[in-house]
Amino acid sequence: MGARKRNTAEKRNEAKSTVAIAKLNNVPTSPRKMRLLADLVRGENIYSALNMLKFNPKEASRNMEKLLLSAINNWEQKNEGKDATSADLVVKEVFVDSGRVLKRIQPAPQGRAHRIKKRSNHVTIIVDSAK
Repeated sequence: MGARKRNTAEKRNEAKSTVAIAKLNNVPTSPRKMRLLADLVRGENIYSALNMLKFNPKEASRNMEKLLLSAINNWEQKNEGKDATSADLVVKEVFVDSGRVLKRIQPAPQGRAHRIKKRSNHVTIIVDSAK
């Protein structure tokens, strides 16, 4: 490996050491509905994001709240001895990718059938300190 590649790899690994990642696959909610919540919490402080998700009436907010708690816990395990309350953590990135699509048939009049797509998604949350 050349010196330039090694230096960039070291910088990348150093940047990864401060962040914590949590991922949830095959959530049975359409990606469009989950992206509404992702846009709501992106860039927010973790406690305000948790409050938003806790009191949001959407069903997908329960899954997102659990995932955010998991990301916070991952950060605490990665940075041993540090507490999340004093670290001023922020939801750095949230992205929602489409997952598998279950294709089902809905009976229609006169012997016809309509296709129904039951969509799912993959959610990834990255938590980092604000500094």
